[in-house]
Amino acid sequence: MSSIRENRRLKIKKRVRRKVTGTSALPRLSVFRSNSAIYAQLIDDEKGVTLVSSCSKEVASDKKSANLEVSKAVGKKVAEKALEKGIKKVVFDRNGYLYHGKVKALAEGGREGGLLF
Repeated sequence: MSSIRENRRLKIKKRVRRKVTGTSALPRLSVFRSNSAIYAQLIDDEKGVTLVSSCSKEVASDKKSANLEVSKAVGKKVAEKALEKGIKKVVFDRNGYLYHGKVKALAEGGREGGLLF
């Protein structure tokens, strides 16, 4: 059952990644969701490097799982780190996940932190 779900997400991910690429001027904000955590990173695809990253384990170590508040905090943390490096504009890569719940909360947190999508 889970392999069918994972294959579907990977198919959607490929479709999204055809359209979304990151550069040093406009990096890609990639989101990964696991059962216990949520991760976000800004990626420069031209050089193949991660510029900034954050995860729910670093933001709220006392929480057992990543809920909406923690996801929003991860978005704010990524935005804070990005602004320190002089990055204001990003392109959002939902990585095959639906844009609701934790993924949407992370995006909203990034916007509140000062990132422009």
